[in-house]
Amino acid sequence: LYPGSGFLSTQSDCGMAAVWQQVLAVDDFEEDPRAQGARGHRRSVSRGSYQLQAQMNRAVYDERPPGSLVPTSVAEASRAMAGDTTLSENYAFAGMHHIFDQHVDSAVPRLQFANDDKHLLACCSLDGTLSVMALSPPPPSVRLTLKGHGGPVTDFAWSLSNDIIVSTSLDGTLRIWNTEDGRCIREVRDPESSELLCCTFQPMNNNLTVVGNSKHHLQVVNISTGKKVKGGSSKLTGRVLSLSFDAPGRILWAGDDRGSIFSFLFDMATGKLTKAKRLVVSEGSSICSISARSWISREARDPSLLVNACVNKLLLYRVVDNEGTLQLKRSFPIQHGSQNVHSIFCPLMSFRQGACVVTGSEDGCVYFFDVERNTKAIVNKLQGHGGPVLDVSFNCDESLLASADSTGMVIVWRREQK
Repeated sequence: LYPGSGFLSTQSDCGMAAVWQQVLAVDDFEEDPRAQGARGHRRSVSRGSYQLQAQMNRAVYDERPPGSLVPTSVAEASRAMAGDTTLSENYAFAGMHHIFDQHVDSAVPRLQFANDDKHLLACCSLDGTLSVMALSPPPPSVRLTLKGHGGPVTDFAWSLSNDIIVSTSLDGTLRIWNTEDGRCIREVRDPESSELLCCTFQPMNNNLTVVGNSKHHLQVVNISTGKKVKGGSSKLTGRVLSLSFDAPGRILWAGDDRGSIFSFLFDMATGKLTKAKRLVVSEGSSICSISARSWISREARDPSLLVNACVNKLLLYRVVDNEGTLQLKRSFPIQHGSQNVHSIFCPLMSFRQGACVVTGSEDGCVYFFDVERNTKAIVNKLQGHGGPVLDVSFNCDESLLASADSTGMVIVWRREQK
């Protein structure tokens, strides 16, 4: 998509850390005051390890069929509480709510709703700018245009409190923006003068941001000082295209353009990165999107990773230990061979049977997959884009879905109200 850069971006994890999600507690829970969502949902952060989670999974859910993600008997009780609504009914859309075209003719590689927010949406563009859009009060409008980068903007992330956006660009800078007035608070230049391709906040410490560049390096940066964190750097086998933390912020996964996903252990006290595991998904195929999730649904307790890897499939991995080791769980066919296509887990935990993920595709469609179905996994398909769909994002209560494409169009879809 970007000549000479090999850029493909990622789904930042800070949004996933902020929207309501329930994390399995193995030994004890602690309430996270930041996790009060728009509907009063609470998130609990567990101190238990993935290894203990796996042990509990086997002990409690041995009854589930082989390869199943949602234990059927437990899910049946949850379905009764939810009124027995199917995933297909839950993710039916009434049509387009609004179309934004301020970046027309320049691709929009990334977009994301603000954390725990229904109506605030941001996107970045290859025209070198970012937009902050308000969907309410009507009519929807562009509230801010963030200008200052000297090249295409490749990625961005909201801080947990939504007061700051960080962005990366092919101009070799990380910029920190005030989302109230659009001011650029700080510019941090890459010490190698290389193109910056992706970024994500540390979910438990938003003073720290991880940045990936075109010279195979990732680096932890303190955005309060603009300085690199000592011990917070590492090198991959190719250009760093995608980043995602787990919800507690202890494991970081990074993908490159050589087809590898690396896991790193993150020291919460110092910001130091320790390389743990490497998985070659497909030699030479770019890992352009990684999204981590602690639970897929209320009953599916496996920590999981959703990956787009330019192999014409959407890949779902199980996280099998506390070093971030990955095991392929499912794959879903999509058109994805070269563009920077992204995918997401649906943000709300559901009482319904099944669990849903959403992805863009190079055929110009948005696809919803039920990861529980062995056949006919497509739950819904949205059509309306004039080019490859590069990114998708739900608002906090799933009433709106936004999608962006290679022509610069952003479509906001409205879900049917039951």
